[in-house]
Amino acid sequence: MCYQCGSPSRRTFAQFLAAGAGLTVLAACTPEAPKAAAPSSSAASSASLSPTAATASASTTAETATVGQSPEAPSPTPSPSATLARQFSLDDPASPWVIVNKHRPLKPADYVPADLVRPAVAISASGEAALLNSTTAAAAEAMFAAAARDGVAIVLASGYRSYSTQVTTYHGYVAARGQADADTASARPGHSEHQTGWAFDIGDGGGACSFEPCFADQPAATWAKANGHRFGFVVRYPWMLHPITGYYYEPWHLRYVGVEAATDMLNRGIGTLEEYFGLEAAPAYL
Repeated sequence: MCYQCGSPSRRTFAQFLAAGAGLTVLAACTPEAPKAAAPSSSAASSASLSPTAATASASTTAETATVGQSPEAPSPTPSPSATLARQFSLDDPASPWVIVNKHRPLKPADYVPADLVRPAVAISASGEAALLNSTTAAAAEAMFAAAARDGVAIVLASGYRSYSTQVTTYHGYVAARGQADADTASARPGHSEHQTGWAFDIGDGGGACSFEPCFADQPAATWAKANGHRFGFVVRYPWMLHPITGYYYEPWHLRYVGVEAATDMLNRGIGTLEEYFGLEAAPAYL
């Protein structure tokens, strides 16, 4: 999800999508609210766990996944995830498989990850936005390092975003534009993946096309799309799958789900977590 969604570049993105799809843009990001206060700052040490060790640690406390249940409406596809061990919850925000969308708010709504850290990677964000949960941070460190070995510079552009920051952001948009329009530009409080610490936005090392459609063609985006699964990441909001995810294409928004699930999704050609876990599409709030 984008970090500076109120910027001209974000408006360019909205115009691009409206022209291409004939629809009002549904921004998955939680943009900076008009005249909103800056995110609060917090500090933490760098993650030291490897992605494998961190994922193994997380699996010891995660709840059993409730996959394959019949949703309220027909799911986009039967759940292919049934072939995987059901070791993670889809509801617990501390789980790497938690699904947060317009139908599935965080519980509790004001959830705060217990293990926020600042990853040892190039970061353009500041304050809380420079933080991730420890598992995601370790995987990001490994991924950024691998990209650098291939000559590709990736930057962490926006990470964790607290519930209070989301409240300020969303209500700023409601006051300025009305709720209907705000819902196309900002996630409602408690509905943002950024709040879990499992998701973050990337930028290109050269700063080109940040949060713009052309970012999809930048080295950071193309490398992450092709290699992210090796470190447990998927592009959460793929091209032309907004009727399922509720959000238009965001090549910068990566989500950690673990190497096994990310690789399985790639091998099966499944683009969204909703499809992968057999959940109903979530194009709009209930």
